[in-house]
Amino acid sequence: MKTEFQRPEGWEGTVEGLNAAIEAMNLAEEVSSIAPAKAIFGSVNLLLTQIRVRFLLLCLGMLRVHT
Repeated sequence: MKTEFQRPEGWEGTVEGLNAAIEAMNLAEEVSSIAPAKAIFGSVNLLLTQIRVRFLLLCLGMLRVHT
């Protein structure tokens, strides 16, 4: 039996929010003059990007999650 993928409600602004957070981390990394802070901003940026990619795969139905 094959089930149809349904996008959960309330996720409309998630990608836009992730994009804004990623841009904020890019800006913070550029303007920071402290090396450890740059590393942290870069790490957070990488994590947010991975979350965005997986979220988009989930929305497109390419990533199946078993519950």
